[in-house]
Amino acid sequence: MIPPPDNRGPPSPAGPSVLFGRAEPEPPPPSRRPAPAPGRAYHPCVSAVLSALFAFLTAVANATGTVLQRVAARTVPPGDAFSPRLLRHLMRSPAWLGGIAVIVGAAACQALALHLGSLSLVQPVLVLELPVALLVACAVFRRRLPARGWAASVMIAAGLGVALAAASPSGGRSTASAGLWTVTLVSTLGAVTLCVTAALPRPRGAARAALFAFGSAIGYALTATLMKAATGVLGQDGVGAFVRCWQTYGFVAAGAVSLFLLANAMESGPLVASQPALTLGEALISLALGMLVYGERARTGWWLLPEALGALVVTWGVLLLPKVQAETATAPAP
Repeated sequence: MIPPPDNRGPPSPAGPSVLFGRAEPEPPPPSRRPAPAPGRAYHPCVSAVLSALFAFLTAVANATGTVLQRVAARTVPPGDAFSPRLLRHLMRSPAWLGGIAVIVGAAACQALALHLGSLSLVQPVLVLELPVALLVACAVFRRRLPARGWAASVMIAAGLGVALAAASPSGGRSTASAGLWTVTLVSTLGAVTLCVTAALPRPRGAARAALFAFGSAIGYALTATLMKAATGVLGQDGVGAFVRCWQTYGFVAAGAVSLFLLANAMESGPLVASQPALTLGEALISLALGMLVYGERARTGWWLLPEALGALVVTWGVLLLPKVQAETATAPAP
């Protein structure tokens, strides 16, 4: 007897294959691990330590560049303030060009720090730029740092350590919506415009210097916010996406404007007025932008007490240190 034909057709590719009457098990699907987020290739503790280290190197490089820029600003004629002649004059100064080269290196360190850690961790560490700048200035101009200068430097470092340890900034997302970017750009650029508009009619002095410095602080905070987005794109999608990313050109433009405002702040008045506005302003605005744009978090509850204590100690040291700088600058060299 001839068996009837089998009309079931070949086995489905998705089903098990049958060999000698036994169903062979399907091969396991290939494991697909999600790509690590930018800055998350290391353990979180290692990333935080590396981020803080690169932030400290950024502060050292920025401090050195600030001292060199201050040397160059001393030779600027008063009539060249806030004009294209200011840049032409500075570009012929070896000290200013050296300061720019150091600041470019600082930007590379800052980019690495922001790639590895949060904006709320990196930017407050840059407060250390102020005591480091005083130490570098004393070495360059062969001045002796008084005891008050050492005390203020220790206050800034200790207060910053307490505040960051208590806050333990963490979390955050790697991208932001177009609406958040619009709010960020409009608010920061509007605030910078208000600072410049208020500074221009004023004569040279503390108020003019502080307004230019605060405008520069807002610009540098925006620069760091855009830089973090651009470095995230670079780490995740490569160089091509980094070049096509609008945040790349945004942080370059914001950094250039901030540098121009800083040069005007240094030319307009004493460091006693400009440096606290620049240092504290950049740290506070960066914290706000980190929470707004990236959703970063800090510990609350009773942790707010040591955070506030550390912030007060840092503020005290930041307000004291420029006065020591002024006294050191007028003291006779040994």
